[in-house]
Amino acid sequence: MIAYDLQCGNGHAFEGWFEDRAAFNAQRRKGLIACPACNDTDIVQLPSRFAIKTSSGFKPKQTDSQEEHALAQLGRQMAEFVEKNFDNVGCQFASEALKIHYGVTEPRNIRGVSTQAEEKLLKQEGIQFIKIPVPAPPEPETG
Repeated sequence: MIAYDLQCGNGHAFEGWFEDRAAFNAQRRKGLIACPACNDTDIVQLPSRFAIKTSSGFKPKQTDSQEEHALAQLGRQMAEFVEKNFDNVGCQFASEALKIHYGVTEPRNIRGVSTQAEEKLLKQEGIQFIKIPVPAPPEPETG
């Protein structure tokens, strides 16, 4: 199995696992690979990070585990807050933001996904928004 870092035409990054490169290419040509956020099938492979072992040996930089734990906890708290306090409008984010901006609907906190073109339109209309990466939910334990 081989893992590829992938990105859809709307800019969402995700990971895909394939038997080999030929399997990835065949599935991509047939439109079988879809973005989990927006179902877009215009998928490209992103450059992956890798390490090269030198003669003296390669030692990746170790991060402070307390700092790493604190950042992970902050990320979970932020995601939890957004989950509880923002209406998930999914792919309708841009249209809902425009409705709120022009007074068609009542103001409220919303969350969802948008394309780069929709984000450009929102900026042109003077609508402020922030993109927050949401951590993936923890994998269920199998036993």
